[in-house]
Amino acid sequence: MKVKRIAVVVMLVVFTAVLGVSVGRMSVTSVSAAGEGYEELKTFTEVLSMVKKYYVEEVNTKDLVYSAIKGMLGSLDPHSSFMPPEAYKEMQVETKGEFGGLGIQIGIKDKTLTVIAPIEDTPAYKAGIKAGDKIVKIDKEPTKDMTLEDAVTKMRGAPKTSVTLSILREGWQEPKDFTLMRDIIKIKSVKAKVLEDKIGYIKLSQFQEMTASDLEAALKKLEGEKVNSLVLDLRNDPGGLLNSAIDVTSQFLPKGKLVVYTKTRSGEKSEFFTDGESHFTKPMIVLVNQGSASASEIVAGALKDWNRAAILGTQTFGKGSVQTVIPLSDGAGLRLTTAKYYTPKGISIQNTGITPDIVLKLEAKNGAKEHPVLREKDLARHLKNEQTDMKPEDVEMAPIEVDEKDDIQLQRAVDILKTWNIFRDIPAPPASAENKK
Repeated sequence: MKVKRIAVVVMLVVFTAVLGVSVGRMSVTSVSAAGEGYEELKTFTEVLSMVKKYYVEEVNTKDLVYSAIKGMLGSLDPHSSFMPPEAYKEMQVETKGEFGGLGIQIGIKDKTLTVIAPIEDTPAYKAGIKAGDKIVKIDKEPTKDMTLEDAVTKMRGAPKTSVTLSILREGWQEPKDFTLMRDIIKIKSVKAKVLEDKIGYIKLSQFQEMTASDLEAALKKLEGEKVNSLVLDLRNDPGGLLNSAIDVTSQFLPKGKLVVYTKTRSGEKSEFFTDGESHFTKPMIVLVNQGSASASEIVAGALKDWNRAAILGTQTFGKGSVQTVIPLSDGAGLRLTTAKYYTPKGISIQNTGITPDIVLKLEAKNGAKEHPVLREKDLARHLKNEQTDMKPEDVEMAPIEVDEKDDIQLQRAVDILKTWNIFRDIPAPPASAENKK
């Protein structure tokens, strides 16, 4: 059944101002405590009353309730969370691609706040923050047991104000302090250029409100330059709006093709289809890696299942869950995992990710440093995949940075498309006399 598309965000991790989730809409008025086994709330109200009455210092009831809610959601999967009013407002603004902060993708690994990657040309990137860095303090406050949302809140702030991060990097004996000046982070989600032999190249850094229209403009420009094929680079793209992912996929597949479907605990299924009159039809290779998550995995999975493009790189992140954002009565927001999503062939990528058609790892060249790879299966309290059991693996390492000249994944993609174009242009052999009979 085809359903009405809703505003959804599917993203890997928390930026210094972007919360990584899948977002839909649900009315808080539809929730009722009556008859749903909430008798245990009696204990909660008793404790709240005792704290208010007897605690040695004056306490704020809202602070107590907010802390209790954070603790409750903290016992669920890593993508369910509570957003106080300010954080909820910022989340709504951030999907537009411009926000205040430092420009870091972060996650929690082994109970430690860890940098997934700095965003290019942001304060964090310019200060030398690297993927794999552990943030042990924010403005001298230890991050041990700090939630992602609390860490994001502490790193946010007005432009031209500073924040000091204490960083512990592999090989360092002690943490070092990095003082960063906050700035407005503008993420240009689409970058395009023409490579050798008229091969087009498009890099998607995130799925925002304008990504699909920017992609359409980039494709038209590339086609105007007579490209004969395309490399779509989704590496280190943490995701974004689901509708954007569907619209992006629609530019590479015919109208009416299933892109992804979701399924709730009760088995309720929602399907999302391509929608568009025209699409790019030339040969394609999609680049992915461990940082390709959620919306990126939706696009890669759909193009792979429909045999539209060859997928090249390494196993993707493996975030296959959907989070619904529920506005609360006081202006706060609840982000709650409500479903899992599946590729057109019915494959759950939760914890497993998308397996490339051509597996090719980047190598650290000339003594370049590496960092441990962080995936969904490494996050605390991650949801299981009902289709497969994940077995323990050795720690995987990846280069922190790779120069374009050492980017063997891109080089291999170009070589394959060159060969593709050569064979395509070879004229068919003339029919033999025997065949003419």
